[in-house]
Order: sequence, then structure tokens, then C-alpha cells
Amino acid sequence: MAPRDRFCICNRSKQTELGDDIELAGGSWSRLKGLLGRRAKDFAPGKGLLIEPSQGVHTFGMSFTIDAAYLDRDGRVIHVCHQLAPFRIAALKLKSRSVLELPAGTLARTHTEVGDVLEIKRV
Repeated sequence: MAPRDRFCICNRSKQTELGDDIELAGGSWSRLKGLLGRRAKDFAPGKGLLIEPSQGVHTFGMSFTIDAAYLDRDGRVIHVCHQLAPFRIAALKLKSRSVLELPAGTLARTHTEVGDVLEIKRV
């Protein structure tokens, strides 16, 4: 099994770290699967999933709440979803290049908001 791409994502605008164990879902299967089958205890602070390309997400089949940040091609936050509960559909944003899924409360804790620029580094 090939090692998964992992990233650290920081909010350059606020000088805060959103996560240091962010997976990339860049293939068709990994984007489709997303966080399905994972448990809340396995999606602890510091973890995340960067879905690219993506213009929207859903939480059907999930058992826990998440935060989601939609990013444009420059890493600028164009939309945020706080506390997206299971079995919900988040907004579709046509200008989005990717969506970052994080443990619930991460966006509030890091004060991440629309207009902030995120820096993505491979670890």
C-alpha cells in the first residue's frame, strides 16, 4: 500500500495552525469516500481531509460533526461551514477549487474566516 499524501495547513492571515495531519483526497475514489467509515475519535484535532477538486461536500453516512472551509485556487477561504452535522448537504460554491474538512470547532478555534489565506505544506 502506497503512503498517503499528508499536509500541514496553516492560516497565514491569522498565524494559526489548522492541522498537521491533513490527508489529500485527490483521486476519484478518495474524493467519493471522503470521511465515510471513520469514527469521531479517529478524526481528532490536528487531522483533516483536503478534497481537491471539490465545490461542495455532504455528511451523508457520517456519524460526527465537522467544519469545512472552501478554498479558491490561491488558498483563499471563500466560504466556511461551522459544525456541519451528519446527513447534511453543504453549500455548492462554483468558485471553490478544494474543500478542507476539519474536526468540528477547528475553524472557530483558529478564527478562520472568509478572506483568510491558507498555506498548504507537504509533510
